[in-house]
Amino acid sequence: MPLLEIFRQTLAALWDSKLRSFLTMFGILWGITSVILLVGLGIGFGIDQHQRLKSIGTDIAICFGGKSAMPSGGYASGRDIHLTLGDAIAIQQLAPLVKTVSPELRRTVSEVSPFNAASRAVRGVWPQYQNFRSLKVEQGRLMTDEDEATAARVVLLGYDSNRQLFPGKTAIGQPLMIEGYPYTVIGVMGKKQQNGSYGSGPDNSQLFVPFSSMERDFPPSFGTADKLLGTVSDTRGTVNNIVVMPVSPEKHVAALRQVRQVLADRHHFDPQDLDALWVWDTLEGAQFTDNIFRAMTIFFAAVALLTLLLGGIGVMNIMLVAVTERTREIGVRKALGATARDIRRQFLAESAIITLVSGASGLVCGVGICLLLKLIPLPDVMPHPVISPIAIIASLITLGLITVSAGTYPALRAANMTPIECLRTD
Repeated sequence: MPLLEIFRQTLAALWDSKLRSFLTMFGILWGITSVILLVGLGIGFGIDQHQRLKSIGTDIAICFGGKSAMPSGGYASGRDIHLTLGDAIAIQQLAPLVKTVSPELRRTVSEVSPFNAASRAVRGVWPQYQNFRSLKVEQGRLMTDEDEATAARVVLLGYDSNRQLFPGKTAIGQPLMIEGYPYTVIGVMGKKQQNGSYGSGPDNSQLFVPFSSMERDFPPSFGTADKLLGTVSDTRGTVNNIVVMPVSPEKHVAALRQVRQVLADRHHFDPQDLDALWVWDTLEGAQFTDNIFRAMTIFFAAVALLTLLLGGIGVMNIMLVAVTERTREIGVRKALGATARDIRRQFLAESAIITLVSGASGLVCGVGICLLLKLIPLPDVMPHPVISPIAIIASLITLGLITVSAGTYPALRAANMTPIECLRTD
């Protein structure tokens, strides 16, 4: 029988049971759409979280002083470890695998602008801090080495800080009183998508000033016990933490080992004492997050492919029902000279048309939804799905397997029937 005639008869048979055919095809369509959409969302979540982590820094480590848990070099355990400006300078000089470093001072003080007042956290940092912490200005400029060297009273505003202190006004060049000291606004940061931070909150709510200016205007105070014990080794005071960036991700672990050794030598604790120096490793956190969302994407893909396989079972079911309903037709056609091959090709063609048409529709629908969602603003917690070529290829391979498996058994069953057996059926 010519292929054109087989195709015509197949469309006529599907049209005779159009509701059943549509529902079966919808199962395949939804399965393909689910694979593309769920995998796309999984990848989108991973990319979104990676970008949010990048706003903190993907290859940096934040070092905090702790309390020694073991004796070392004649010094008892249980000592508080206070990090200082001298520690940051020592790391810069003695740890060659550290690319950049910055001490950090954090204080919550009062701010008064010509338009409003606030009480927000201020961070005193070195200029290089702005690069590895991904501080980007929307207006104005960043702090420079000259600002640090001259202890200039200049300030960089976070997105939310600017909205509160200068609501609807131009902030660049405006005066800002910080705890009574006159500072000048030199830059306003763009809004950062950030779902994690340390210390005094996300960068959007902060103000950033040169470290030297903050150390002069808002110096850290020493406790009496620290003075008596001599645990404070730098007369310019302690810092809240020190941020370091290794020369490369590959040397990240070795760089942190050097940092720990430098600080252990300066503060007389064992380098293996993890309690003496607490380190927040953002690279390790980024890898952990990537693993979580990779597993989530695989789970989404497995669920979607299972949905697609269930659609394939529906195709096989409708083909078996079709064989049963058309038994007499098969017998008549065989009595009139149709071969087993003709019957087999007829039912294979029907299953192929159902799966291929519904599969192509699902592919268009899935890709279309992903493209449409990119044009729609979504909430911050909802990322835009990403069209994954791997998901599309996996869907097409699964669709091909469904086409062969769902049609072969019903087609063979129909082809193996004898005319007498078929005509006896009521």
